Parts: sequence; structure tokens; C-alpha cells
Amino acid sequence: MADTEQYLVKSEPYYRAVGDEVEMYQAAYDVRMPVMLKGPTGCGKSRFVEYMAWKLKKPLITIACNEDMTASDLVGRFLLDINGTQWQDGPLTVAARSGAICYLDEVVEARQDTTVVIHPLTDHRRQLPLEKKGELVQAHEDFQIVISYNPGYQSLMKDLKQSTKQRFGGMDFDYPGTEIEVEIVTHEGGVEKELAEKLVQVAHRSRNLKGHGLDEGMSTRLLVYAAQLMSKGISAQQACKMALVTPLTDDPDMRDTLDAAVSTYF
Repeated sequence: MADTEQYLVKSEPYYRAVGDEVEMYQAAYDVRMPVMLKGPTGCGKSRFVEYMAWKLKKPLITIACNEDMTASDLVGRFLLDINGTQWQDGPLTVAARSGAICYLDEVVEARQDTTVVIHPLTDHRRQLPLEKKGELVQAHEDFQIVISYNPGYQSLMKDLKQSTKQRFGGMDFDYPGTEIEVEIVTHEGGVEKELAEKLVQVAHRSRNLKGHGLDEGMSTRLLVYAAQLMSKGISAQQACKMALVTPLTDDPDMRDTLDAAVSTYF
């Protein structure tokens, strides 16, 4: 059995609830319902999962999904060492055996033939077949699987199968309301409320451009980055350029538009 002590969230992560999401997730965990979190990049999905793992005092094993990830990367493989061939559990198997929360971040980035391995764990069976090893792992009673993705980037090539989606309870996430977002940026960025308010206004301008030159507006995460730079003495213009404008787009005209939004408030 793997040592899951390293996966425990030791201190309380800062998370500002915007609705009843904490209670909803708690109820879902109580019945071990698999949970799917949908929302734009940088709106707090991963922080929420981390917070809930801390609140529930459960280990959290996070897997950053990518298109090169194979089923073996999830469940495990035989490795050759000085003693011969040894089986090594993958992170999904470790979570299932030990009763951890397994979090597949940006699950649509993984190939569909990879994500189907989670199916037996997300219905009444709660089992994980290790075909190469000839073992059937019965999930620990505390095990839960959570996935997240950004619906804004969905396409025919990058979407979940209906057979996968309908195994999960869904929770929608979005950027917080103005007052809550200001509170978050003030707390996490270490700046005065007045400065945080200006940053949030800049973000609102950028989010209005989604679909009109931008794939995504400025995320709460980027606002925190900008605030943290300002708290270290970087000028507002430079901080916004580095944390808000440059990461968002390479288009010169769109950068000029965003720079103008920054200049309006700073």
C-alpha cells in the first residue's frame, strides 16, 4: 500500500465560496458520487478541490491530463529494475487502493481511449481492472474521482464521450461576482482593496471581448499575479503588462486594446 501521507493537504487553502458549492460537494462526497467541475481557466476549480480535500481530511492525488497520457500512465505498468520486473501502480490505482480523492485536471486534454479506464470506477462497480497484472482492484470506501475541464475549449476532437459525462454529477464554476473577486484579489494579491477593484474592472473589460478577438478573458488567477507583482513594488502598468496582457494574446491590435483598458484604470 502506497504512503498517502504526502498527498494530504496540510494547511487550509484559501477558498472563498460564491454559493452553495461546498455543501453540494460535501453531499456528493458523502454518497461517493463522481464529480465533474466545468468552468473557465483560472476561476478556482483546482483550488476548490484542494480546499475540499483539506476539509474532508482526505489525500488528494492530482493528475494533469495531456494528449500523450496513456492508460498505463494512469493505472500502472511493469518496470525493469535490478531485481527483475516489478509492477508499479499508477496514480489512479494508488488513489483507488488508498481511499484518496483522484483529481483529473483538464480531462478533455487526454485521449478518449485513455479516459475510458475510469469507467468501472465511476459506477456501482467501483472497480479498476489491471489487465496487464491480472488483478481487479476494489476501490477503497473513501475513494472518489473528480474531473475538471473548460467547456469554452470544447470541440469535436476535445470533448468527453456521453458515456463518460453521464457517470458524473456536474458543478458549474465561473468567475466570481465583482465584490467577491475583489475580496479574493485583495487577500491573495496582498494589495489594497482600491487597487484590487481596478484590476477586476480591467478583467471585466477583457471578458467582454471573449469571442471578439479573445478566446478567454483575464482569469482571477492572472489578477492575483498582477496584484502580487504590484505588492512587490512593480508599477501597475508593468505588472498588468506582464501578468494580464502578454499571457492573454499575441495579436498586436488586441494587446493595444487591453493596454488601453489598463490605462483607463491606472
